Amino acid sequence: MKFIFIYVISILNLLNNYTAFAQDSIMPKREFRGVWLATVANIDWPSRQGLSTQEQKNELIKILNSHKKQGINAIMFQVRPGADAFYPNCNEPWSQFLSGKQGVCPAPFYDPLAFAIEECHKRAIEFHAWFNPYRATFDSNSAKTIANHVTKQKPEWFFTYEGKKLFNPGLPDVRAYIIKIILNVVDFYDVDGIHFDDYFYPYAIKGQFINDTETYILNNHGINNIKDWRRNNVDTLIHALNDSIHTHKSFVKFGISPFGIWKNKAQDIEGSDTRGGDSYYEIYADSRKWIKNGWVDYLNPQLYWSFSTKAAPFANLADWWGNNAYGRNMYIGHGAYRINATKDLSWRNPAQLSKQIAYIRENENISGSVFFSSKSLTKNPLGVADTLIKNYYRFAALPPTMPWLDSIKPNAPQNLVASNVTLGTQLNWQLPTLAKDNEIAYGFVVYRFAEDEEIDLEYTENIKAIFYTPTLNWLDVSANLKIKYKYVVTTLDRLKNESLPSNIAYF
Repeated sequence: MKFIFIYVISILNLLNNYTAFAQDSIMPKREFRGVWLATVANIDWPSRQGLSTQEQKNELIKILNSHKKQGINAIMFQVRPGADAFYPNCNEPWSQFLSGKQGVCPAPFYDPLAFAIEECHKRAIEFHAWFNPYRATFDSNSAKTIANHVTKQKPEWFFTYEGKKLFNPGLPDVRAYIIKIILNVVDFYDVDGIHFDDYFYPYAIKGQFINDTETYILNNHGINNIKDWRRNNVDTLIHALNDSIHTHKSFVKFGISPFGIWKNKAQDIEGSDTRGGDSYYEIYADSRKWIKNGWVDYLNPQLYWSFSTKAAPFANLADWWGNNAYGRNMYIGHGAYRINATKDLSWRNPAQLSKQIAYIRENENISGSVFFSSKSLTKNPLGVADTLIKNYYRFAALPPTMPWLDSIKPNAPQNLVASNVTLGTQLNWQLPTLAKDNEIAYGFVVYRFAEDEEIDLEYTENIKAIFYTPTLNWLDVSANLKIKYKYVVTTLDRLKNESLPSNIAYF
């Protein structure tokens, strides 16, 4: 009987995988496929503190190569775990998670942020700089923070919660400081996006209290409830930051990854059909308001539960967030870290994540996924990365557009030519003329079709290369020289709007 039971379970798992595959037979042309790369506590990179510059670079290149192979097209890279930095161009100290000691730069010197951006763009991967806006220290040991750390220079800006220093969001000077820190990255680095996770006010811990009563008395602006005032403090930062980012660089996207439950239906009829913790009351984050008011370009709620989680079923939450996208981009955060590593047996089924991807692809208001975290994919638990490579992400996809930021398409490349060389088919083209908004070409997409095949840019299997650089040539080493092909190339602008195809090159 034991062997019959195991056989039945195996067949059911295969059927689950087949069902997910069948639902997903057509690959979307536009889909956000992101992964969080966490640097705090060396979760993903660098693997340990004190690695040499070359070791750090080698590790990161290996990680990015792996994600490129998996079909990932965006990285949420944690550049500021607390009031520290993975880059030199700011007033905050180098992160301890690089060298092992706060304030000590990499040796030999390099700029990890600039390096990471360049390596992502080489692989046609968007780079979203991930900030933790309010966290300032990781424990109560002040000896770990250097003398010029902001917590020591401006102690009045912070309150202590569970032994950690947190910025007080109710202080106007704090909000101005955080905006300045982020705009410094927007101005000096070639980022595609600015990203926040769910760390706003601290999650409630028994016996801990937020010491901001005095700040509330002095800065309440007529709001007669301290909880509403706290939510307003977060709202004010989000709204101001959205405006500031787009004023400085109109193409930089602003997105937030809130806790997966805004409100439960028992708390508010407009909430989700769930019975779990929430962001609105617990951490004073009114995430639905931000997207409803157009203060973010995308939301990426953390739905780290399975379909069978009673208090927070994945399907209920995915449906709810899809219904509350308000015309902006909605991506779903998946708990890849839970695969095969949790008491919830649903995550020990290799089809769990596959079914989640297939499910959200059925929702026209959801346009992508982000996985936590990088290591969870590179370790390939239960073959999750193999499933992405062989099935869901086996063909490339472009990120979704954002017409509220830019709806003008670039012009097509000019004078595409194909020729035979020793290693394959060489393509060369020329830059397009300036678009109507005077934007230059940011990148290109190369398509290949059989000679008798209709040119249809929506079939993703025909995409053979994507460039986020203004390159003007590509070598097709996979071409079968016994088959006749036709090629076209399109132009991408910074927000990934795509042009009409170039002239056809036959070979």
